[in-house]
Amino acid sequence: MTAVTHRQIAIVGIASRMPNSSGAEEFWRLLQAGVDAIRDRDTDRPFGPDRGGFVSGIDEFDADFFRMSPREAAETDPQQRLALELAWQGLEDAGIVAPQATCPPASPTTVAVFLGVMAADYADLVAMGGARGITRHTLTGLARSMIANRVSHLLGLHGPSITIDTGQSSSLVAVHLACESLRRGEADIALAGGVHLHVSPLSTAAVEAAGALSPDGRCFVFDERANGYVRGEGGGVVVLKPLARAIEDGDHVYAVIEGSAVATGSGDGGLTVPSATAQARAIGDALGNAGIAPAQVQYLELHGTGTRVGDPIEAAAVGSVYGASRETPLAVGSVKTNIGHLEGAAGIAGLIKTALCIDNRELVPSLNFVRP
Repeated sequence: MTAVTHRQIAIVGIASRMPNSSGAEEFWRLLQAGVDAIRDRDTDRPFGPDRGGFVSGIDEFDADFFRMSPREAAETDPQQRLALELAWQGLEDAGIVAPQATCPPASPTTVAVFLGVMAADYADLVAMGGARGITRHTLTGLARSMIANRVSHLLGLHGPSITIDTGQSSSLVAVHLACESLRRGEADIALAGGVHLHVSPLSTAAVEAAGALSPDGRCFVFDERANGYVRGEGGGVVVLKPLARAIEDGDHVYAVIEGSAVATGSGDGGLTVPSATAQARAIGDALGNAGIAPAQVQYLELHGTGTRVGDPIEAAAVGSVYGASRETPLAVGSVKTNIGHLEGAAGIAGLIKTALCIDNRELVPSLNFVRP
């Protein structure tokens, strides 16, 4: 049996809210069945793309359960409310009682919160209404920094509490920082993930103006039809522990994070054009940190946006790292073909998909691929 090292981080709890699925079990069934969750926007959603991966009931929230007044809850970004629900459900799945739920509140364990959030749609809606819409709850209700902080405050968690915005990588950078925090001993447990909701006409207009969206309303990842992505929304949280402690505690371990890395780099085509060299370097650094050879990797969950610019660059980066010394094919896929591009929460959707595949010993279909 391989010895457990201090760098290995276990995923011991999962919570997700994705298009056409509420909870990890429903999300797994959707993935396993190869469901395309892209649909027309409901008439009760006045803003957003005409087609996308939508989650239902974002206006529903048990304010009393989270010790918020109905008025404060109504004036709080639904991304904050979703983060609270996911954090609670993730801890519950891990068999951990939030300190604030015990009487008296318990605090022997330090729990960190790292959440990736890119969108500020609800703030856009309030701003569109002018200064008359500002109340005593506006500052805390709209600030993205409060998304992680409110989770820590209302659940009685003590430890680093940070909201991260690095664009579409936000939720995976959150996971990386959470793992490093655990390795440094800053926390005993960490919640990591991200949320993304598009409820403003401005964000969709901006993405459309940038030419990023597919006119077909599909993500044709690595396919010759690739012509842009379709917007998705939702969120997910993983509960992380050092593997040695998870084994000691008898936890159910969905998967183990062996290593990770963060890098940046734009190509010669401009600020938003990725760099194959930088992507390959990040992959190589993550493999090096994990102590894993490229040939050992059996599956790769792609960023896979389905764009004519991004897909070939990502394919080149993947090929340069994994293709040199392989004797067996590397399976690849992208959850964006099922639920769309969750932008700031895209990475956690892919991580949760991969963890569920490992836990269930099964790879699920990647959709919309006919010819490379």
